[in-house]
Amino acid sequence: MGNADLRDLAHIEEVPFDELGGGVVAVDAHNWLYRYLTTTVRWTSDHRYTTDAGEEVANLIGIVQGLPKFFEHDLIPVMVFDGGPSELKADEIADRREQREKMEERLEEAKEAGDSKEVARLDSATQRLTPVIQKTSRELLRLLDVPVVEAPAEGEAQCANMAKRGDVDYVGTEDYDALLFGAPVTLRQLTSKGDPERMDLQETLADLDVTLEQLIDIAILCGTDFNEGVHGYGPKTALKKVKEHGDIWTVFEEEDVYVENADLVRTLFRDPNVTDEYEFDTAISPDVEAAREYVVEEWEVDPDEVRRGFERIETGVTQTGLDQWT
Repeated sequence: MGNADLRDLAHIEEVPFDELGGGVVAVDAHNWLYRYLTTTVRWTSDHRYTTDAGEEVANLIGIVQGLPKFFEHDLIPVMVFDGGPSELKADEIADRREQREKMEERLEEAKEAGDSKEVARLDSATQRLTPVIQKTSRELLRLLDVPVVEAPAEGEAQCANMAKRGDVDYVGTEDYDALLFGAPVTLRQLTSKGDPERMDLQETLADLDVTLEQLIDIAILCGTDFNEGVHGYGPKTALKKVKEHGDIWTVFEEEDVYVENADLVRTLFRDPNVTDEYEFDTAISPDVEAAREYVVEEWEVDPDEVRRGFERIETGVTQTGLDQWT
């Protein structure tokens, strides 16, 4: 969910790419990969990314098609991969698994009925980041010289930590929880058509006249990836109650409502499991030929699906001088 209710509260503005050039972006890799994986599966024939052994690597097409926009706009992506999930996320993971299993049943029914549009939609919706996808994504990024950081837990929290330390300029994710983890500036829709959205933490807090701790309390009342919210509490109501009472504990007491594990969720956002032990080089020198061979020869992806992407990667890095960064 990524606490989508926060969109109604966050300070978000569209920003031209020209204002972002020269920046380093810590990208929530799982969030980014999943988006490209599902899009590729929905709009690409499966034989174009399936090996003779039956292994599906649509992620490789997605990466090659998604990276060029970074390079063409003089941005360095640092891909941050999730570590182990929080115990608080166990229920959500179980719910997603149950939903996926139901959709997989419907997918088989659609295949039997010959409903190609429904097959494409459900095939996209049932995708997951398999061990093969995890492995091949990291290897392709390595060949393209894109920095990778392994988070100990939530990738989004690690991205926010890197931004707070000043080691990157922005956090890149489609979710809104980056605000709650304290990311100063978050960029959304980085590789979509048009310009991205800029979500500013300090502007958000100033607009709402709340502290970060209060914003976290507001999100908990609405519901996050780690907890169910209070029935009837949308963003406006949660904001009103937290500002009226000061914090979530007083809201519980005065309004006779309750959120299970609120203290643990609060701690997760305020003191997340992150690491300062990482290194990355901002000079990008992709080995495009080795990457192309890896994708096309080793993993049997249709070369027509990645030809233009590789050309754009090579041109983008050269024209913007990313290979000369220090």
